[in-house]
Amino acid sequence: MPPAPRPTTRRGRRRPRPPSACGRWPTWADLAAAELRATGETARRREPGTLTRLTPQDVQIVRLVATGVTNREVAAQLFLSPRTVDYHLRKVFTKLDVTSRAELILRAGDFTDANAGVSASP
Repeated sequence: MPPAPRPTTRRGRRRPRPPSACGRWPTWADLAAAELRATGETARRREPGTLTRLTPQDVQIVRLVATGVTNREVAAQLFLSPRTVDYHLRKVFTKLDVTSRAELILRAGDFTDANAGVSASP
């Protein structure tokens, strides 16, 4: 089945997105910020200190991996793809400077509910 056609004008051209209130076309960042505001969420600031901190999603994945489940099982529990879990684990391995799941499980005791977003330094 072919994909649905894109909205077009009578002459067959794509319809342009209307400019925002400030008179310019919205950027991807503008659209993402609007979506975040609509959901009530806020984005973390990118600062040098946040590069070594685990995100709440990283902490949640570490906790599940520490119970001995596979990436596929973690993905199923969190409604993510196994590749997304793998991506987060690669980030965690780098931030915590660990090279195996066994090392990660040993360090997992550092992550309790009270310190989501904890610093990766020992």
